[in-house]
Amino acid sequence: MARIVITGGSGFLGTRLARVLLSAGELRLAGRGVETVSQVTLMDRVLPVADLAADPRVDVITGDLADAVGPGGDGRQALAEADVVFHLAAAVSAECEVDFDLGMRANLQATHTLLQACREAGRFPVLVFASSLAVFGRSDDHPLPAVIDDDTLPNPQSSYGIQKFICEQLLADFTRKGFLRARAVRLLTVCVRPGKPNAAASGFLSGIIREPLAGQRATCPVDPSTEVALVSPKKAIDALLCAATSSDEAWGGRTAVTLPALTMTVAEMVRALDRVAGPQASSLIDWVPDPDIARIVASWPARIRANRATRLGLAADDDFDSVIRMHISETGSAPTAVPPRY
Repeated sequence: MARIVITGGSGFLGTRLARVLLSAGELRLAGRGVETVSQVTLMDRVLPVADLAADPRVDVITGDLADAVGPGGDGRQALAEADVVFHLAAAVSAECEVDFDLGMRANLQATHTLLQACREAGRFPVLVFASSLAVFGRSDDHPLPAVIDDDTLPNPQSSYGIQKFICEQLLADFTRKGFLRARAVRLLTVCVRPGKPNAAASGFLSGIIREPLAGQRATCPVDPSTEVALVSPKKAIDALLCAATSSDEAWGGRTAVTLPALTMTVAEMVRALDRVAGPQASSLIDWVPDPDIARIVASWPARIRANRATRLGLAADDDFDSVIRMHISETGSAPTAVPPRY
């Protein structure tokens, strides 16, 4: 029987991951074969969606993650019984840049508290960590190669990227010491994200698709020629599950796995929106430069040679048109009449 904990379990990826696990009803645990999913504990600041809250296999723990998994916290028992922990909870990129203390508390300190709680429980779970492509960055003293690969040295250029990279190293050392089996997955910009906009620097990449499909205006803060590395929600979940289910031999080490990317310019994304939804959708995009967002996005790599991920069976999305159609199918989005400008 598999017991699973998902931090950030009420968020977009956490909700999707929980639904996939519960629908499958079983999970091939790394090195242990297929087991029935008996319990999924969702930890988040907010309550989960109604269908998850109503599932008898779901437990919910609300509140600050560090408090929940710290000494005396409500989440300690769930961790003591967990076979797999998916650590998705995080403060996102732009808000970490604005509020340094928030990022340090929510990303670095909460992750260390979670790892320590797993260590003290002595359960030796598989812990899957949602890291980020933001661990890479270009600077004058350390320019990025045209294509990054599994041997490219991380050089984060934002507080968020630095926090994610530090967490990767913490996971590696807790694994080296035999306290748990941690696997870090460097997620790319997940697009198209449904729901409301968030404070991520990359959030506009979903917004320029999601909002026009709903008949709403959207703002693009970067030049149309900006290259980005994208992954669909489905491919992101595939990667997280791969990390949880791969054998130690197949996973192949303590360093993080960088995912294959669908690489394209923002202009190419908009042309795909035109092909799928027509010019009435793309006409809703306002091009308003934001130098701070543009600087962060420009520091991230866009072209990736992900040999290790490929060996694990992971692949990039085929094209962005199909990603948009997937979003429409899953959310029921459809372009509506163009609202007036004021």
